Amino acid sequence: MAWFDDFRGKAVLVTGASSGIGRETALAFGAAGAQVALVSRRRPALEEVAHAITTKGGKALVAPADVTKPAAVRACMREVRTHFRRIDIVVNNAGVLIPSPVIDLKAADLNAMFNVNVFGALAVMQEAVRVMTRQGDGCIVNVASLAGRRGVSPLGGYCASKFALVGLTEALRTELHDSNIHVGLVMPGVIDTPMAHSIEDNEKFAAMWPAALNMPPSWVVWAVFAVARFRLVEISVPPGAATLEKLAALAPGATDSLIHWGTQATQWLTRLLQGRE
Repeated sequence: MAWFDDFRGKAVLVTGASSGIGRETALAFGAAGAQVALVSRRRPALEEVAHAITTKGGKALVAPADVTKPAAVRACMREVRTHFRRIDIVVNNAGVLIPSPVIDLKAADLNAMFNVNVFGALAVMQEAVRVMTRQGDGCIVNVASLAGRRGVSPLGGYCASKFALVGLTEALRTELHDSNIHVGLVMPGVIDTPMAHSIEDNEKFAAMWPAALNMPPSWVVWAVFAVARFRLVEISVPPGAATLEKLAALAPGATDSLIHWGTQATQWLTRLLQGRE
């Protein structure tokens, strides 16, 4: 695609770049000719991603940071600006998921998710805006979730954190309306990543969403690319899913019933298929 070349030479910072969606996004930007800053807490994993980028002729900077610590985020962005001279695109992707029914949800687990998914994302957004305001333009892509439009069990705490991220993103977008800084949302469903694998053993989640339905990370990567290139406000993965969730919110009671019936149907189909093996 011709617009794929539009990222050549751009300075891109990706949080949560050590695995999953962040890793695949960083690799894709590297392949597109961008200069990629890799951010997460795990330096060895980042170095592996950087090696994968540089061995194919790309440019990568390993910049470890804990996004829950604003001072670390500021230091990280200073390092990236010093190395690449600017930051054109920030992919705000770092996230944590700890499944639990709401009735059993531990305050410590909810706090851990909010620390990364909300406060960490906020620290990255705030520092990115400061950098981009000084340079005159830029694009922030926040990777939220379809769970940020509809609460489902056993992901209540995760849903709450992603609802918060969506709200912050929409508010920031209105604040920057008259600037050259774009803020967009990517809303993935269940993606085939280590995060999804970590909850596959949860019976209630598996009944609602069998692992066979997980989507590849490349779908999210292309959504990130589309938001950054065309300055889209929001795109869901699969496309249109977030719109369906918004429509479903008009009749929440009916939607609750549909989710219940859908889960039961999935359980029945799973038992049927297992019986044929």
